[in-house]
Amino acid sequence: MSKGYWVVTQNNIPDQTKYSAYAKAAKVTLEEFNGKIIIAGSTEIGIEDGLMDLRTVVVEFDTYETALAAYNSSSYQRAISELHGTLKRDFRIIRGAD
Repeated sequence: MSKGYWVVTQNNIPDQTKYSAYAKAAKVTLEEFNGKIIIAGSTEIGIEDGLMDLRTVVVEFDTYETALAAYNSSSYQRAISELHGTLKRDFRIIRGAD
């Protein structure tokens, strides 16, 4: 089975208190579904029309199906609710190459 990935770019950090609450709640989901953060940082170099100043997070899961289940879990939906709609991001769930 292929690994699954959350690939997230965000162009703003909302109120730090809300973001901290989200991060704490999201950690519960990652632990529950064995998600591993493999990239977390800001764009260093933007090439081929790359956008600058984006925070990028990539989380790896054992399977694509697990990545989907983690996103749809009640624990992650609670984490999202901590943001109160303040975070602008592109969130993709991707199947890894075999």
